[in-house]
Amino acid sequence: MTKTQYLYLLFFVFSLFSGFGQDLAYVGSEKYPTAYRLAHQGEHQAAQEMLTAMAATTPRNMEVLLLLAKVHSWTGKYDRARREFNRITSKERNNREIWIAAIKNELYAGKENTALGLANKALKYLPDDSEVMRLKTVSLTRIGKREYPNYSKQTTGKIRPKSKATNETIVQNRVVHERQELPNRLNLGNTITVFDDRDPMVFSNLSYRHLIPSLGSVIPRINYTNREGAGGIQYDLDFYPRFLKRFYAYLNYGYSNSEVYPNHKAGADIYVNLPKGIEFSGGGRYIKTNTQDIIAVTNSAGYYTGNYYFSLRSYITPRPNGLTRFSANLLIRKYGKDAENFMGVTIGMGVSPGLRQFIVDNELLAETIFYTESQRIDFGYQFTGKKHDNGCRINVGVRRQEVAFESGNFFWAFTTGVTYQIRL
Repeated sequence: MTKTQYLYLLFFVFSLFSGFGQDLAYVGSEKYPTAYRLAHQGEHQAAQEMLTAMAATTPRNMEVLLLLAKVHSWTGKYDRARREFNRITSKERNNREIWIAAIKNELYAGKENTALGLANKALKYLPDDSEVMRLKTVSLTRIGKREYPNYSKQTTGKIRPKSKATNETIVQNRVVHERQELPNRLNLGNTITVFDDRDPMVFSNLSYRHLIPSLGSVIPRINYTNREGAGGIQYDLDFYPRFLKRFYAYLNYGYSNSEVYPNHKAGADIYVNLPKGIEFSGGGRYIKTNTQDIIAVTNSAGYYTGNYYFSLRSYITPRPNGLTRFSANLLIRKYGKDAENFMGVTIGMGVSPGLRQFIVDNELLAETIFYTESQRIDFGYQFTGKKHDNGCRINVGVRRQEVAFESGNFFWAFTTGVTYQIRL
């Protein structure tokens, strides 16, 4: 090879690598802004072609990969966008923009459960991020509206392009929001009942609610009661399974070897959600003591409208010789800014076993098994902190109760209680 040919070869190689370097520089400095402008002007096809080419030559450029995933999402290619977002979030765990875009992609696709899972995962890396929290709320709202026609939650802001903002109210009962939107939680409660003719009664409980995905909430609980110098412990377990779209259930079992509690108690209810915010339930209660067994039939009718929830529940206790006993509770609850903030009143009357003599927030406390007449009214107020982390519930009530051995003779009881709720 002559000297002249050698120089030509060097010039050719230099030009080749120089052009390749210029092309890479062009990709980074000029092609991306062009693709970005096209994508945001609605020229999605052209932007996608440019971004795909750039991603092939610069596979580690997260800026390019993110915009490509967004374009897939905006054009309805949700599965492709999901794959891109998964690739990115596996490497960039603290990038706020990526998490938000990935959650929105699932909302666009109608995959609210996946969006909720992504939001919870994002909050591990971006604690208290306001936009991620808002998208989590939107996911919960849509889940509730789909699975529970009577459920809604307050949300604001645009979620997807060209969509109108929503501002919905929350209407939902305790069982539903325990399963759907509340996290695992530790509850510590204490209640005192003061009588006009005897010593006060103290009731305390410690419970832990654990949410099992696709199954429901399990709530183990330890109850303690002290009355007239006698104390006792009861071990309790609640389970709220959901097995069909419009059906869910409540199951309960309690055990105690103390004289202030029945030896065994069990309960079950099946709920059905109907259109127009109507709900019905039916079930029963079983109580076993050292001297006798008690069986009660329960049923309820609920109605949701606006921020209000109304529920009428009855207890029918069949007895021999036509001495069937009846009692009923009417609950009226108004929700505030969300499902965890509400106030309500419960009114009850009728003749029932003493197991329901003292009721705090619809929890039935054990006393005696004598059938007595009573009238009562309870007020409850629950609120959360600014960050919706922990909550507190306050209850006060008054009751006019028939003396067990003196028919027609009544006493008065005043109850106040506080339950502190810790999110885990």
